[in-house]
Amino acid sequence: MTDGPWHRRHRRAVDVGLAVLFALVDTGATLAGDSWWPERPGPLAWSLLGLQVLACLSLAVRRRAPITVLAVLGGFTLALTLLISPGGLLTPGNDATIWAPYATVLAAYGPLFYRENRANRELRKAGWRPRDPRPTWLPSPRWTEYTWLALLSLVVARVWEPSLQVLTVGLLRTAVGPLLALYMDTRRRLELALTERVERAERERHLLAEQARTEERVRLAGEMHDVVTHRLSLMVLQAGALRMTAPDEATRQAAEEMRAAGCQALDELRDLVGILRTAPTEDQTPSVAGFAALIAESTAVGTPAELVEEGDRALASPVVGRTAYRIVREALTNVRKHAPGAHVTVRVSYEEAQVRLSIRNTPPTQRPNRALVGTGSGLGIPHLRQRIDLVNGTLRAGRSPDGGFAVEATLPAYIPTAESAV
Repeated sequence: MTDGPWHRRHRRAVDVGLAVLFALVDTGATLAGDSWWPERPGPLAWSLLGLQVLACLSLAVRRRAPITVLAVLGGFTLALTLLISPGGLLTPGNDATIWAPYATVLAAYGPLFYRENRANRELRKAGWRPRDPRPTWLPSPRWTEYTWLALLSLVVARVWEPSLQVLTVGLLRTAVGPLLALYMDTRRRLELALTERVERAERERHLLAEQARTEERVRLAGEMHDVVTHRLSLMVLQAGALRMTAPDEATRQAAEEMRAAGCQALDELRDLVGILRTAPTEDQTPSVAGFAALIAESTAVGTPAELVEEGDRALASPVVGRTAYRIVREALTNVRKHAPGAHVTVRVSYEEAQVRLSIRNTPPTQRPNRALVGTGSGLGIPHLRQRIDLVNGTLRAGRSPDGGFAVEATLPAYIPTAESAV
């Protein structure tokens, strides 16, 4: 389940609850005489009240179809208004009230806010991330949304029957939603901009730290070369001189062996200094694309494994993919050592905000090989926890109720890295 506040994890339930709440509020307000309810209601009034309830319940789909919700509530208000005037089929108890349901306030919020959110979700599926510059071709709310809002305002305010009170309250009712939507959208954009600025500063800090480490490696390499090479060279020269002046064969043999060992040490030192002076290469650990190879390798050595993937692999950024690969590799290695004969199921779920891993094995059918178990350091899981903590993920590892073992990890889908800054 997605992390976050309850109302974000259960958005559909929230929308249904709001739809029911507005249906009850509008029904109560109408029956109390705050809207279009006549003094002597007839079958038409009760039928319209039922239609009003249905129109308010359309708020349950306000995120997926905001224009449809706006059209339903606007159409109901227009039909009700025409039945009252000029139709004359219904006579409200109070002509100075707003006949539109209160649900229009929430309906007017949707077109300017949820439409762009849906467009952003489509872009994420295509590989766009919030940190990336927003594509210029992405449409902002167009005149379609503004046109529907303007039509709703005209219907709610009943501009063909000018009344200062009705005009004022009607315009306020239809303006609160769009203004709130614009405020929330501006706030969200500001949060994204600040987040991007923080990520950029973090990437710059990472680059500076990497540069400092590289310079320190070069300095240490230089000092090691100057100090150790000088001493080893003296030792090699003295051993060579001893070999030439030694009075017996045993001494000459010992001096030659010392001289050869010194020369070999010099060669190894030069190799080590060369490594220190070379910048560390990019991590070549396979990413999520290597899961299939891990599964095949595990099956080939006698530990049957199954891979189940859900979602789009492109949602996982490179550093997250490499971390996920290490988790699966470590889990499969532990199964081979501690649970021979067990069947392993690897499940990977790629989501927009996170990547979830689950590696579960059945109980072992054979006794573990002590020699094989003893080859490990026992630090595999602790090291994984440290690596996962660095990317703000979570890891749970322990025995499952059926006697097997389970490793579950949750990683954020995107982690900024130094290469992202290029």
